[in-house]
Amino acid sequence: MVKELVTKLNPAFDHRNRLGLMCMLATNERVEYNTLKDLLDLTDGNLATHLRALESVEFIAVHKNFVGRKPQTTYEATEKGRMAFQEHLDALEALVHLGREFD
Repeated sequence: MVKELVTKLNPAFDHRNRLGLMCMLATNERVEYNTLKDLLDLTDGNLATHLRALESVEFIAVHKNFVGRKPQTTYEATEKGRMAFQEHLDALEALVHLGREFD
């Protein structure tokens, strides 16, 4: 049972920063780059690395536009990303539940 649940965990969400990013993006329509950076307390380089990892597996989409004369970059979870994240959370919840049964 445990082995089956562990195989359902998605390696794209193994890092806590990617897990945090997906939590924010799955619960909001779009989130601006600086908001992600501030809320997760990440450097530009660290945030960019994790965003690229999620974008490379098509779990998030990037949108670039201008607000006035300033560029603005926002991110959103794709449908594929939302589904993968939900499956990951379901497996985590099942593992936690299984672990609590041993208390």
